[in-house]
Amino acid sequence: MGGLTVSSDMQVFKLPDLGEGLTEAELVNWLVAVGDEIVVDQPIAEVETAKSMVEVPSPYAGTVAELHGEAGQTLDVGKPLISIARAGTSAGAPAAAAPVPAGSVDPSPVSSGLDVSSAVEAAAETYRTEEKAGSGNVLIGYGTPGGVTGGRTRPRKASVSVASSVVEPVAVPVMEPAVAGTRIPGKLSAVISPLVRKMARDHGVSLDAIEGSGASGLIMRRDVEAVIASPSAPSVEAPAPAAGPVAAAPVAASADAGAVDSRTGLSVSARTPVRGVRKAVAANMTRSRSEIPEATVWVDVDATALLEMRAELKKRAPHDTPGLLAFIARFVTAGLKKYPALNTRFETAADGSQEIVGFDGINLGFAAQTDRGLVVPSVRNAHELSARELDAEIRRLTAVARDGKATPAELGSGTFTLNNYGVFGVDGSAAIINYPEVAMLGVGRIIDKPWVVNGQLAVRKVTELTLAFDHRVCDGETAAGFLRYVADAIENPGGALADM
Repeated sequence: MGGLTVSSDMQVFKLPDLGEGLTEAELVNWLVAVGDEIVVDQPIAEVETAKSMVEVPSPYAGTVAELHGEAGQTLDVGKPLISIARAGTSAGAPAAAAPVPAGSVDPSPVSSGLDVSSAVEAAAETYRTEEKAGSGNVLIGYGTPGGVTGGRTRPRKASVSVASSVVEPVAVPVMEPAVAGTRIPGKLSAVISPLVRKMARDHGVSLDAIEGSGASGLIMRRDVEAVIASPSAPSVEAPAPAAGPVAAAPVAASADAGAVDSRTGLSVSARTPVRGVRKAVAANMTRSRSEIPEATVWVDVDATALLEMRAELKKRAPHDTPGLLAFIARFVTAGLKKYPALNTRFETAADGSQEIVGFDGINLGFAAQTDRGLVVPSVRNAHELSARELDAEIRRLTAVARDGKATPAELGSGTFTLNNYGVFGVDGSAAIINYPEVAMLGVGRIIDKPWVVNGQLAVRKVTELTLAFDHRVCDGETAAGFLRYVADAIENPGGALADM
């Protein structure tokens, strides 16, 4: 890592709060190197939180002086991430001597070889004030709006280099990041998703040899997957030593791989660190099991009428017909209005007092399987949407979740979860409630089963609905009433939709 001179010209950017409840993030890859010139809102690093893979933009412009961390390292929120020298100053040489105000940190210990970390921490104390003077919006998922200065405590000063008389730009609409791979030459400067680049890197695929199928030649995940499946996938060129930022290292075998496990007597093949999404899922499920006294009710449902109704709609509008999950989601939101106890949260205060918190609205979460694990994006204000609108939002959220681009708000704001585990070919599941919610509805696969219709045995399309609920917020009567409401709507979708 490069050296650091702590002075009034040094800006220390701390790892920002990446979302509610997140306290750390794994540094996947640096997108800049020491000595690089960067501009406001330029992506400087890829980090993976417990919820998504994101790029961190810089709130400052200047020269990269120090990178506080290496690829694969887990960083705490609020700790220094990067040090940036202001434009027009040197990142490696001390600034001209200046009087040291009382109570401030004397920069001289840095140049004398003493510990740099304390000086970095002292400089980082100015972060909040400097943030407002920088991009003013460093949280993930946001950038500096061009030409907007509202909310700043003071105007940004233009930095002028005496040698070149070039004014530092406030914001640059289109910029080339400081590391190859973010934009590929010949791809019309299309920005490639960090997840796509990581997939290509992990499988030894060269992005230069891929023709993108997206807009403006953008390389999509499907393009990389197609190359990986090909028997003659182009390989990635070996990077030149010390020519750029530190790249994410492949997961190496643990030091004790091959050692004999004392309990089983078998050789240990590998040890996989639990982190990222898997770490969050493990913690969430453990807390759910330890705190929630859950109960489960289930019922078999004849979905024949729903399938027939959708097939008829598809004949009239082949490209604008909601999926089955969207119809069930619509029935669920209507059921939660009728049985609001299942759309609550159970809270225990520090003094031991307890409350059931109700909500004026429904954020409907749904389980989505991704390459990074199971995530639960949620449709905000789902109770206000039609089946067609729910379908569009479910598809959009599924796509951004699988691309690792879902925001913390999209992944952590649900009030009730709908889980379609039938896509995995199973009928039912004793699901674990998605803490801190109080209920989850699961839908199994739809299969042909013998069913009695008007006293006659017939073959019908049958599915199983399973409701896991927190017994602290309601009794079985409420849970059974909700489940029966959704089941009846599936069996008689026309009548149900007419009343919604």
